[in-house]
Amino acid sequence: MAKAYWIGRVDVSNPDAYQNYVKANAAAFSKFGAKFLVRGGQYRVAEGEARARNVVIEFPSYEAATACWDSPEYQAAKAERDGHALADIIIIEGYEGPQPG
Repeated sequence: MAKAYWIGRVDVSNPDAYQNYVKANAAAFSKFGAKFLVRGGQYRVAEGEARARNVVIEFPSYEAATACWDSPEYQAAKAERDGHALADIIIIEGYEGPQPG
């Protein structure tokens, strides 16, 4: 079964209030087996546009990733973020096929 990922690009307008979201999302992420692969950090815009903060979160499956988003725990955490950040978030299934050789 392929893993799945949340890929998020975020501009935080109120860093103090955003911390409430960071604290609140831990319950949902723990419940659905999430693992941060990227959480901020240095980046370079190679093409297109970016937001100030980039996040990649791994889940054990696409079903777990979508269930986390839809969960009451995550929606409560998201409510803490609303109005304090602009975000683009996609949920995407990982790829397990052949790789360039």
